Amino acid sequence: MKKNRIVTIVIISLIVLFVTLITLNWLEIEIGNSDDQTQGGRGGGRSTAVRITPVEPGAIERSVVLNGEILAHNQVTIFPAMNGRLVEMRFGIGSRVNRGDIVAMIDPSRPGEVFYHSPVVSTISGTVLSTPFSIGDTLTTQSAVYVVGDLSSLIVETHVPERFVASVTLGMRAVLRFEAIGGETFYTQVTEISPVLDPVSRTLRIRLRFLNPDPRIRAGMFATINLVTDRRVDIPVIPRTSVISTYGSWIVFVVDENNIAHRREITMGIDNEELVEVLSGVSLGENVVSAGQNFISDGDLVRIVD
Repeated sequence: MKKNRIVTIVIISLIVLFVTLITLNWLEIEIGNSDDQTQGGRGGGRSTAVRITPVEPGAIERSVVLNGEILAHNQVTIFPAMNGRLVEMRFGIGSRVNRGDIVAMIDPSRPGEVFYHSPVVSTISGTVLSTPFSIGDTLTTQSAVYVVGDLSSLIVETHVPERFVASVTLGMRAVLRFEAIGGETFYTQVTEISPVLDPVSRTLRIRLRFLNPDPRIRAGMFATINLVTDRRVDIPVIPRTSVISTYGSWIVFVVDENNIAHRREITMGIDNEELVEVLSGVSLGENVVSAGQNFISDGDLVRIVD
């Protein structure tokens, strides 16, 4: 009986000792992990690799991409003076005509009556761009017999969506590209703005002149237009990729001299695909995280890489 009691006490003691050892080991692990986390936020332990970019003064542009058509600067449509049948066309597409030249003849005769042919006269000097009708067609005074334009001076015509209308002003610059002239850019300037919007398309017609005319550009060509609607210079800018959108606000991470990342909320100005204007939140000369910012938190230690 006494022997059994001693055995029981020994077994209970061993169990208590075993549990005590397991508990102490677990506490030691937890304390170590806590220390590692604390040190990681204060400059020691593990770090996250990031790339940084200094906040510097620069220029930024906002633009809209449009489609445009190349037209002759002075282009007119020539109409007959009376109704009748087209009996003579004296010029073809590409022909050069002078102001006052007779370009076609109309026979206004009706059954039972004979009249002299009525001449169609060019109102400008230029090149024949279009001849929509053929001999024998019956025309009215609203029929466009010829389209004549001065190809020595070309312009670009395009239509700006309503949401960008307030930004369009005379003298604005635009960059053009042509599929037919790949790899090259051409520079233009807004010279004409329609006073009203098109009631159907809700767009504003504008015209631009070439700053660097090129003989390869021809009337009727299709152009892709990059119209600069806003431009600012000597302002703090940072890479667009460094900004994180979170719950309706914009944040960045700034790295100090101890390689500690600090979360900052910023106010953005204008932006494009590459840069962002910063109105507040960071200062010139500070370093913002431009790569790796999605893997860090406020107070984290970071390792800067190129």
